[in-house]
Amino acid sequence: MNNYDVCIMGGGVIGTAIARELSRYKINTVLLEKEIELSFGVSKSNSGIIHPGTQNSPVSLKGKLCVQGNILTRKLSRELSIDFKEVGELIVAFNEDEVVKLLQIKKDAEKLGVPGLKMVTIAWLRKHEPNLSRSAIGALYSPTAAVISPYRWVYNLAENALANGVRIFTEAKVESIRARNPYEIHITTSRGIFNSRFAINACGLYADDVSNMVGINDFRICPRKGEEYLLDKKRENMTKHLIFPLPSKVSKGILVTRTSDGNPMIGPTSEEVIDKEDLSTTAAGLNKVLENARRLIPSIKEGDIIAYFAGLRPTAGDDFIIRHEDRVPGFINVAGIQSPGLTAAPAIALMVTDILRREGLNLEKKRVFHKYRKKEYHLFADKKLREAKRLIKRDPEYGDIVCRCEMVSAKEVREAIKRGARTLDGIKFRTRAQAGRCHGSFCTTRLMKILSEEMKIPLVDVSKRGNGSEIVVKDRSHG
Repeated sequence: MNNYDVCIMGGGVIGTAIARELSRYKINTVLLEKEIELSFGVSKSNSGIIHPGTQNSPVSLKGKLCVQGNILTRKLSRELSIDFKEVGELIVAFNEDEVVKLLQIKKDAEKLGVPGLKMVTIAWLRKHEPNLSRSAIGALYSPTAAVISPYRWVYNLAENALANGVRIFTEAKVESIRARNPYEIHITTSRGIFNSRFAINACGLYADDVSNMVGINDFRICPRKGEEYLLDKKRENMTKHLIFPLPSKVSKGILVTRTSDGNPMIGPTSEEVIDKEDLSTTAAGLNKVLENARRLIPSIKEGDIIAYFAGLRPTAGDDFIIRHEDRVPGFINVAGIQSPGLTAAPAIALMVTDILRREGLNLEKKRVFHKYRKKEYHLFADKKLREAKRLIKRDPEYGDIVCRCEMVSAKEVREAIKRGARTLDGIKFRTRAQAGRCHGSFCTTRLMKILSEEMKIPLVDVSKRGNGSEIVVKDRSHG
């Protein structure tokens, strides 16, 4: 058995942000993730937007944590060497009624403390967003909106937590939880039993199932599917800002945004589904996204799209659920973390830390806390040509380009595997290899070979994202 002060269940952005925050203290912390790698749940399909806080109720928990998280993410991104690109946001109005609604959004956001907001005119839009629809008559500009890689954010948080003593177990699915006494929780997983004084439920889509294991069943996760479409990087100058329509009661609408790597992205749809594994895309979803995206940027073409994907948001009502469950002392629910959960993650981590302290956990800071993480370079993609020349001279594998679309070297792939990549998706999320227009048609076999060599496993065991997604099928016909 394993004994800990805090056990975090769920290895997405919320779980890893909490783990990194708790790694400052002299406590034993463990993080459990059911998938083969971190960030393979809700976080992998996140759009990567760091929201300014403009589209939340001024009295909501998510609004407060979004604004605080926007500030904290800037600081953490410098410490953990993650690309944080402030690009600004425009919520566009097409008629005078929408302008009135934007003024109310501005008023509510200013109550939350969102800085730098201003209404911009047609002339401003023509100058700064020449590809925007000529039907637009104005917009609300929020300069503090930004983009970040959601999966690399998870990996960097986790790596730093690990460097500061947190233990991390993947393929550790929670099977049952038993609270024998107050602050004495036994968690049975597919990798054994973990005993902990505190258990934090950050299980995303499955947070209600995990909460039910301890008899807390007053909320239900309702998956909301969003289909999104990635455009070719050749269109990266299509917009300068993140472009939003006026939001609805249930969604921020279909957007024209970009990834931190430069690709424009359109979507998402918003559809409530039952199946927590339904990541399908549809013709209807594509048509809806194209129609609404073209209302903002008319020049978008279907031929610009290089990838289709869907993500599920774990909704559980209008606001986040972050609370200590007094009926099960030591159990903390962090559930219903939909948008702007990525932005709010560092602020949620601070809130959970305060709950732990209030519930009696002694949080004494370590004398030595390694808050900085060394940056890894994507040499050719980042156009570090002088640095690339020097490194290639030292190690020729920096010059061995495996992924031509994204210019990823064999050395970068091997380093990603050493940092924790165990699958082809794990390599893609860390390095961008396979993320270009060819979808890995050129590089997949090389990536498989490198993964096989580094992990010392046969090629038939190399998978896309874990058990059941192997690329090469074994021939079992001969026993």
